[in-house]
Amino acid sequence: MDEQMRDLCEKLIKAVNVMMDVESSQTYRLEALQFIEDFREKSPLCVECGLQLADKSQTPVVRHLGLQILEHVVKFRWNNMSQQEKLLLKNCTMNLLSEGTHPILQEESHVKDALSRIVVEMIKREWPQYWPDMLKEMEVLAAHGEAQTELVMLVLLRLAEDNCALLEILCLLLSEPELQLEAAECLLIACSRKGKLEERKPFMVLFEEVAMNCILSAAQSADDAALSTQSPGGIDERRYTFLKRLCQVLCALGAQVCSLVGSNVDVQVPVNMNKYLEALLSFTTHPSQFLKASTQMTWGNIFRHEILSKDPVVSQTAIRFLTASRSNLVKTGFPSKNDGPACDFSRVDFDSDEDFNYCFNSSKAQQGIAIRMTCNIVPVEAVQIAREWMQHQINTPIDTGGSTSETERALCTPLSPSVVHWEAMTFFIESVFGQLLKILDKEKLPIDVGMELLQMVVNYETRDPLILSSVLTIISTLFPFVTHRPHFLPQVIFKIFPAVTFEEECKGPRTRAVKNVRRHACSSLVRFCRDFSELMLPCFSVMYEQTKSLFSNESLLTPLEKCALTEALILISNQFKDYQRQKAFVEELMAPVRAQWLSEEMKCVFWDPACFVAHIGADQEINATDGEDPRAINRSRISYYVYTILGVMKRACGQPPPDQATAGDVVVGSESDGTPIYKNPSADSIQAVLPNFLALLRTLNSLFLPQNVALLSKTFSRANEITEVEKNGVLGIFRPVLESVVYRNISERMQGFLATLYESCYHLLGNAGPSLHQDFYGIEGLAEQIIGSVFINLDSVPDYRLRPLQLVMSCPPQYHQSLLCPLLAPLFSFLLQRLNVRWHIINQRTSQCGLGEEEEEEAYEENHVTQEMVEEQILRQLTREVMDLLSATCITRKLPELAGNREEADGEFGIVSF
Repeated sequence: MDEQMRDLCEKLIKAVNVMMDVESSQTYRLEALQFIEDFREKSPLCVECGLQLADKSQTPVVRHLGLQILEHVVKFRWNNMSQQEKLLLKNCTMNLLSEGTHPILQEESHVKDALSRIVVEMIKREWPQYWPDMLKEMEVLAAHGEAQTELVMLVLLRLAEDNCALLEILCLLLSEPELQLEAAECLLIACSRKGKLEERKPFMVLFEEVAMNCILSAAQSADDAALSTQSPGGIDERRYTFLKRLCQVLCALGAQVCSLVGSNVDVQVPVNMNKYLEALLSFTTHPSQFLKASTQMTWGNIFRHEILSKDPVVSQTAIRFLTASRSNLVKTGFPSKNDGPACDFSRVDFDSDEDFNYCFNSSKAQQGIAIRMTCNIVPVEAVQIAREWMQHQINTPIDTGGSTSETERALCTPLSPSVVHWEAMTFFIESVFGQLLKILDKEKLPIDVGMELLQMVVNYETRDPLILSSVLTIISTLFPFVTHRPHFLPQVIFKIFPAVTFEEECKGPRTRAVKNVRRHACSSLVRFCRDFSELMLPCFSVMYEQTKSLFSNESLLTPLEKCALTEALILISNQFKDYQRQKAFVEELMAPVRAQWLSEEMKCVFWDPACFVAHIGADQEINATDGEDPRAINRSRISYYVYTILGVMKRACGQPPPDQATAGDVVVGSESDGTPIYKNPSADSIQAVLPNFLALLRTLNSLFLPQNVALLSKTFSRANEITEVEKNGVLGIFRPVLESVVYRNISERMQGFLATLYESCYHLLGNAGPSLHQDFYGIEGLAEQIIGSVFINLDSVPDYRLRPLQLVMSCPPQYHQSLLCPLLAPLFSFLLQRLNVRWHIINQRTSQCGLGEEEEEEAYEENHVTQEMVEEQILRQLTREVMDLLSATCITRKLPELAGNREEADGEFGIVSF
C-alpha cells in the first residue's frame, strides 16, 4: 500500500509539473490533467495521497494540488465516508492548520486559500451538530501564531461567502444574550459588503421568514431589555451597543434591497418586507436620538425608490412614519437634562449638548427629506396629519416649562415644551406643504385645507416671540394658497406688519428672539413681494402708506428693517410695467436718502477720515456700564443709507416678458446675442450718490492707517479688529445651543458696525454692474475712480478685510479694455506681492513654532485659539479666493448664465462683481 501510494504521489507530482511547465505541449498538458481528474474521481487513496502532497516540505504547486484533492474528497465523498475516516481527515486538516504551513509572510496566498476552503467544506457538513466545539477550536488555533490567526480569519471569510446559511444562524444567535452582540457585528460586516450586484444578491436570504422573524424579535425585545436593566447611573451599555449594531444591520439591509430591487439581477420586493419595516420602525421610535438618526437616511431611500415606494406595505408604513415624526421632530433628550429616558441614552452617546444638537439637526434634515418623499406616496394622509397636529398645537395652552424671563414675566425659552413642539410642527408643515406645492397640479392641491390652516394661524394670537416666529414661518409656507383666494391677502398683510415692529411689554434691549421675529416678518414681506409681486400689486398703496408711517419714527425700525420694507415696495413696483411711473416712485422713495447722502455734512464725513471717526463717535470716551452712546444714531443712519441704496439698486431690476417690457418702455436695446437690455429705474439716483460712495470706500481703507488709528478713543481702540463672529466663522466654531443671550457692549457694536459697513459697501459696488448695466459700465473715468478709492491704502488693510475684494466677471466685452484691464493690472500685482509676503511670514513662524502637535491639539480643544491660527486660516481663505479670481478672469464663461443666476445669490456678502 505504501509503495502504491508513493508511486501515485510521484505520478501526480510529475503530472502537475507538466501542467505548469511553460515548455510542455498542449497534448501533454491535457494528458496530465486527465490523469489528475481520474485520480480524484476514482482512486481510494485520495486522502492519503492528498495529505502526502500537502506536506509543507513539498513545493507550493504540489501542496496546492494536494489540498485541492482533499477539498474534492470532502465535497463529493463525505457522505460515503465512515465516521472514523471523517474524524481522521478532520484531525489531519486541523494539524495542517496548526503545523503544516510556513510563517505568515513566507506562505503562498493560494496555499492558504486552498487550506481554508477544506475547513469550510467540513464546517458546512459537521457544524454545529457533529462539531459543537468548532468555534472554540478555532479560537485556540488562532492563539498559536499570526499564520494560524490569518487562516482562521480566512475560514470565517470563506464560510460567510460560500454558505448563506451562516447568515441565518447568525440571526438565530440574536436571541442569545451572551452572543447577540457578536452575532450582530458579524451580520453588519456581511451586510455592509460592497461589490457587484450579483455578489450581493445572497443577502436577500435575510428577508426570508426565519431570519426576519429573528431580527424583528431581537429589535423589539432588546429595547425592553435595555430599559428594564437600567442602573441608577445609566443603562445596560452592552444591550444598548447591541441595539446600535442591529440598527446598523437593518440600515445596511435597506441599502442592499434598494440597490437590488429593480436592478438587472432580477430581485423582487421581499415577501417579508412588512417585518423588515416593522423592525426599522422600532428603532425610529426608540428614545435614543442616535438610533432615530441612524434610520432616517434609510427611510428616505426607501420612500424615494421607484419600485419600493409603490408597494402597499411601504405606503402603510409611510403613514406610521409620518405619525412617528410628530414625536421625533421634538427636540428633547439633551444629555444635561433629565426629562425622560432619552436623556440617559444621550449621556452615553454625546459628550455635550452641542454634540447632541448637531446630531439632532442633522437627523432633522434627513427626516425632512423622508417626510417630503412620503408626500409623493400618501399626500392625503400627510395633509391630514399636518392638519390634526396644527389644530392640537393651536388649542394647547403655552407651557413655558416653569421658566421666567429676567423681568419675571413668564416667557418661553428655546427649550420650553411649547417652543420645541411648535418648532417641530412648523418644520413638519414646511416639509409637507412645501413638497405638495411642488409636485401636485393646481387641480389636486389641497387648497381648502391649506386655506383652513392659514386662517387658523392668522387668527392665532401670541405675545411670545419664539412662538410668533413659528407662526410667521407657517404663514410663509402656506402663503402660495392665497393665490387661489386673493381676497384673503389683506388679512395676511395685517398679520405680518405688526410683527415688523414687535416689542415685548417690558422695556429694555431687544432680545435675540424679538430681533428674530422682526427680521422674520421683514423677510416674509420681501419674499411675498418677490415671488408673488403681481398678487401683491393691489396692496401696494396700503403697504406704502403703512411703510411711510413706520418711517416717520426714526427709532422704531433698524436700518435693515427699513431697507427690507423698501425692497418689498420696489419689488411690487416692478409690476407697474411703466418705466416713468416706477422711476418716479423710486426717486420719491430715494429722495430722503439722496438728500442726506449728498448733504455737505455727509460729504465731509465720507471724504475725511477724521470727520468720519468723529461722526460715528469712535473718538469718544464712553463708560461701558453707562450704555449711553449719543453717536449711535449717526451709525444707524449711515447703515440705512447704504442698505437702502443697495436694496433699491438690486430690486429695481424686474425683467418682465418682452411684450410687456416693450409696452412699458423698459427695454432700451439688446446685446449682440439678442439678450434684451432693461432700464433700471434707480440708475439716475445711484449715479448721483456714486462719488460720495466711492469716497466712503477710500475712507474705510484709510481707517487702518496709523494716523487714523490714533484717532480712536480707548473705548473703541479695537474697532478695526476682526469681530468674534468673523473669527468663529473662519475657525468653524458655532455658538452653543444653550448659550444664554449676551448683549454686545458699546465697543463690540462699533466693531460690528465697521465690519458690516465695509462688506455692505463692497457688496453694493459688486452689484452695481449686474443691476445697472451700461448705466454703470458707461460712466466716464470709472476705472480711475475705482482705482482712486477702492485700491487706495490697500497695504494697510488687514487680510480679514481683503476677502470681499474678489472680483467675478460680468462686465460686457465692450468695456474690457476701458474698465477691466486698468483695474486688474494693479490688483493682480498687489495680490501677488501681498500673498508672497504673508505666506513667507506664516511659513517662517511655523518653522520656529515650539509647540508640539499634542500641545497644539490640546490648546485647540480647549478653545485657546491663538491669533496666529486665526491669521493663517484667513490667509488660506484669501488665497483660495484669489485663485477663484484668477479662474474667473482667465477662463471664458457664459455670461448670460451668470446674470440669470444672480437672484439666487441674493444676500451673499463678500463678492464684488464687475
